[in-house]
Amino acid sequence: MNNYEGIFIVKPDLKEEEAAACFKTINDITLKNGGSVKKEEPWGKRSLAYKLKKAKEGYYYKLDFAAPPDAIEKIEAACKLNADILRTMITKR
Repeated sequence: MNNYEGIFIVKPDLKEEEAAACFKTINDITLKNGGSVKKEEPWGKRSLAYKLKKAKEGYYYKLDFAAPPDAIEKIEAACKLNADILRTMITKR
């Protein structure tokens, strides 16, 4: 298993509780695909450098986790299917 760092941007029009539920969904996706969460950091609402799907702001969420290499594609695909997630970036540490 490799160590990864993921940054996720969630829609700004959600309430904080809904954004937290979306973060929990991201954790569940990671665990379901054989990963283990090491550290999670909600960064709160921040402005974007440019518009993403007509949004000027977004809730940022950072996740440090370990997962097998083949799980990354599955996690990214599941995040693309979630309409509340604007952008996903996962990098190997």
